[in-house]
Amino acid sequence: MPLSPSQPRKHLHTRAIQCRGYQRDDGLWDIEGEIVDTKTYSFDNKDRVRIAAGEAVHHMRVRLTVDDDLIVRKAEATTESGPFFNMCGDIAPAYGAIEGLAIAPGWRKEVLKRLGGVKGCTHVTDLLVGPLAVTAYQTIVPARRHLRTVAPGKKRPPLIDSCHALARTSPVVKRDWPEFYEEKA
Repeated sequence: MPLSPSQPRKHLHTRAIQCRGYQRDDGLWDIEGEIVDTKTYSFDNKDRVRIAAGEAVHHMRVRLTVDDDLIVRKAEATTESGPFFNMCGDIAPAYGAIEGLAIAPGWRKEVLKRLGGVKGCTHVTDLLVGPLAVTAYQTIVPARRHLRTVAPGKKRPPLIDSCHALARTSPVVKRDWPEFYEEKA
């Protein structure tokens, strides 16, 4: 169902986020994210003099290399454009601090502990804790065929109860993981 019709308005800002997942030939996975902020108008900027309409105010990229268990083996970030041109990219090496972390419950909390506030870039960190983590799951879990099969003696798949459609009482869980399905009370 579409959104309701909007009131008359003027477009001012666009934030474009794109994430991609890749299976590598060496058995690892690359999960890449990019964030680009643009304005529909030009404005002055003390560090960049002037930022033209449509020119990136923020343009950051991140690549996580992870294994089958969603453990981050390598993390790198880069800033191609930032409002504080001479400083924004300086924090990029800090993103190595998440190497060794698992994209699993507690991911967000641990990333923010290591890279929140002055320890990182707000935009890159937001990309990591949200869309990039989800992209890793969406890339790796289905590719490994964990959505429809559970080996005997395995724990409940972590996707169960992660959203409304995957609630332990949902028809999807009943269909795909009947051994973990629970009747509604």
